[in-house]
This record gives sequence, C-alpha cells and structure tokens, in this order.
Amino acid sequence: MKNKPIGIFDSGIGGLTVAKAIQDLMPQEHFIYFGDTAHLPYGEKSGAAILAYSKKITEFLISKDCKAIIIACNSASSVVFEPLKKLYGNQLPIISVIEPVVMSLKNSSQKNIGILGTKATIGSKIYSNYIKKLTPQHLCYEKATPLFAQMIEENFASKNVSNAIIEEYLSDENLKNTDTIILGCTHYPLIHDEIAGYYHYEKEIIDSPQIVAHEVKRHLEERDILADQEHESSHFYVSLYTKSFEESAKIFFKQTIHFEEYDLWEDLK
Repeated sequence: MKNKPIGIFDSGIGGLTVAKAIQDLMPQEHFIYFGDTAHLPYGEKSGAAILAYSKKITEFLISKDCKAIIIACNSASSVVFEPLKKLYGNQLPIISVIEPVVMSLKNSSQKNIGILGTKATIGSKIYSNYIKKLTPQHLCYEKATPLFAQMIEENFASKNVSNAIIEEYLSDENLKNTDTIILGCTHYPLIHDEIAGYYHYEKEIIDSPQIVAHEVKRHLEERDILADQEHESSHFYVSLYTKSFEESAKIFFKQTIHFEEYDLWEDLK
C-alpha cells in the first residue's frame, strides 16, 4: 500500500499546480494525474455533469490502484467531494482542495475574507458555508472571476489583456475591504503575484496547492502509507489529447510532461 500511487484529477490543467506541490513536498511519492480535457471547463458545467465525470475518473484512478485521491479542482470539489466520500471513502482517502484551505484560517487573525473562483465554485457558496461553519468569526465576500482561468491557459497572464481583466474583477469595492484573498481555483496561483501587486502587497493571498499537499501528507501519515522507497515514474492522462495542452502543461508543472489519452466512456460504446 505504501508505494502505490496517489490519484489526482482536474477538469484540465490547473490541478498540475497541486501535483507539483505534492511532488516538491513528498518526492518519494508518485502519482497518476487525470485531466478531463474533453469536458473542460467544469466551472461552466452543471452539478450533475460534474458528478458524472468525477465518478468515472475516480473509478479509473481506483482501477489504477491509487492509495488516495485528490480532487484538484475547486469547481469539482464544490460539487462532488461529499458524494465521492460517501461512494468511495471506505476504500481510500478522498481529499478536496477547499476544506484544507478553510481549515488553515482557523488560527488566522484576519477577519474579512475575499474568495475568487469560477462560476461553479462561487455559485455553490461552498467556501462561505465552510467558513461560517468552521470559523464563524470571519466575514466573506465571493467573486466569480471566470476569465482568469482562460487567460492563464492562453498564456496571457503577463500581457496587457490580463491587466484589464484583473482591474475589472479586483476593483470590486467589496474585495477592497478584505484583508485576505483566497485563490479558489488551482489555475490562480500562476497569477498570485499579479493579484498581490494589484493590492500593493497589503493583503494576504492564499493559494491552495501547498496547503493541500500538506493535508495529503497528513492523511498518508495517519494511515501509515507514506512511500518508503524510490518511487516509480508518475503518469499523466487526459480524456482528449492535444499538443497545445501538453505544451501549456509546462507552465503549471514547471517541467516537460507527456500525456496519454484515455477515453472514459469507451466501455459504453
């Protein structure tokens, strides 16, 4: 069990920021990553569709003998975390990217929290509901910022068009009154500096990848299933392969990786 892979999935590319954080924190581990590129972005999909896709991916990762599964997508985590725990949680740990971030606020002295995310994540109110439940002393304001993910994937993050989009979203008066900003999408760490700079580095900016990586390590330690020997190579799958996606992956994973296409619905054809 200790030397089995960790399963990680996302609608596409953003979850690679979580995979990279896990690799950096626990280099002895290896993982199987699945990007559901045939159905991205999840942020624009219905809850029923996201659940259907996530169940198929989870079953694929279980078939690959994974010892834990990380939902490395805020949109998916906001919809499927509890259903997947009920369905598969007796077999292996299911970890979201949302709950660990909220838990990290428990001892924070900051009071006013801004949350940036996709339409699906913000529409679910998952962050504000968790925060009210676990840290009721905090006040929350949620802002849908769907164009952020698109501009990052198109590599516009350092161009004038990104400055206009950042200005449009972050000029919201409610966000100006916050002292902490949660980046509620695994794409957004790539524009951490731009967001921090917009606020003159006066706000705490919280990314999920490092927080989630430490949460994964905690789960593995609790179950005594941390890898104890040199790991095998990690494997990367997508539901629809394109060369451009593979090229963009370098931005998120900080190294060249190769994807294998796997049709989730092949067994139904």
